[in-house]
Amino acid sequence: MTASVEGGTNGKRAKLSDIPGETGWPILGHTLRVIRDPVGFGRYMRETYGDIYRSNSFFRDSVNMMGPEANEFVLMDKGRNFSSEKGWNAFLGRLFPRGLMLMDFDEHKAHRHIMAAAFKTGPMKGYLERLNDDMPARIKAWGEKKNFAFYPAIKQLSLDMATTVFLGLEPGKESEKVNKALTDMVAASIGVVRVPLPGSLMAKGVRGRAFMVEFLRGLIPERRVGNGTDIFTQLCQAKDDEGNTFTDQEIIDHMIFLWMAAHDTITSSVTTLVYELGRHREWQEKLREEIKSLGLNDDRLPYEKMNDLTLTEYAFKEALRMNPPVPAVARETVRDVEFGGHTIPKGTMVGISMVATHRDAGVWDKPSTFDPMRFSVEGGMRERHRFAWIPFGGGAHMCLGLHFAYMQAKVIMTHLLPHYDIRLPEGYKTTFQIMPLIKPVDGLPITLEKIDA
Repeated sequence: MTASVEGGTNGKRAKLSDIPGETGWPILGHTLRVIRDPVGFGRYMRETYGDIYRSNSFFRDSVNMMGPEANEFVLMDKGRNFSSEKGWNAFLGRLFPRGLMLMDFDEHKAHRHIMAAAFKTGPMKGYLERLNDDMPARIKAWGEKKNFAFYPAIKQLSLDMATTVFLGLEPGKESEKVNKALTDMVAASIGVVRVPLPGSLMAKGVRGRAFMVEFLRGLIPERRVGNGTDIFTQLCQAKDDEGNTFTDQEIIDHMIFLWMAAHDTITSSVTTLVYELGRHREWQEKLREEIKSLGLNDDRLPYEKMNDLTLTEYAFKEALRMNPPVPAVARETVRDVEFGGHTIPKGTMVGISMVATHRDAGVWDKPSTFDPMRFSVEGGMRERHRFAWIPFGGGAHMCLGLHFAYMQAKVIMTHLLPHYDIRLPEGYKTTFQIMPLIKPVDGLPITLEKIDA
């Protein structure tokens, strides 16, 4: 199928068929190949057709743009050529409507400006205290298990922390209902069936959203006047410089979206970090010594010492490079767009790939090797293209919670590494699936050996 629109260069019609590529099977296109091996398919297409190619998957034609320069062009979007709302709507619109990723241009800027109040230093210190309060019991429970699959364990921890820090709820039946509703929504957003047929993931997700909307709506009046340190309360009270606030429905939409984005990010990235620390025990010891050097009281990480965990941050960034939690970014062109010698028609789905960029041997030296020092000045951090590393996106849609992600990862490490040695099975190696979310196919079996004080 060929898409074309009026416009283009010199009044000519921009035609998708002018861009090199292929559409695959009728109706299905390349969907099955993408699901089975997205990295391999992307590599084949790039080697065959170049850094800009067209394909068809999930019932739609699209153009993929590869490399740091393409990342910068799409994410910075100086010409306002790309709609994030239209790009993500097919995946998230039914379950997470009106989240920041599903807003564009001036409206997005206005909402982001208000929301930024919830991520200033004062609120962030409150979130950190909640993490410090709740983390010891979680880590102790891991230690008592000793042998367990890490991915489901960190997923449950991140669910609990998101419910505590984001919603201000204590563990119990109420928080369990919230966790189930939100988990069903996330599962539905990446399901193949996109309509709520009875028994489908989408049907469960739609029910989960209905529950969350009513649950949050009932709490908003008290949170608008409360003194809680959770993100929900902060959003209920957030104002921009002109005193603008969110409506009840806007709070609900942003809250649900933030929860989804935050818990999946930390689940994926900390899983990769623990895996690599288990494989590279010298780095595990480096991080352990760095944490011990802070002289923490009861392992509580003070906000003022966050930036002192330099090596821990390098290691976390390297985990995000190797397995970026969001594998790719979707946009849709709002006008004909010229880039790299090609004209992409208005209304075309455009994708850039974090995974492809982060694993590109032309961008990174030995990309399959765990090397946190890449992010030091000595390791070439300043010389590298600024859009070679984009786990949190970039430009106007740069992830608002990126500093919260760093904080949460550092808190987990400061409570874990001084007391436990991470061990992997002898000769063990896992495989990470890419779609729909990056995770180890076997759950990542680990052993925590208690370290004598």
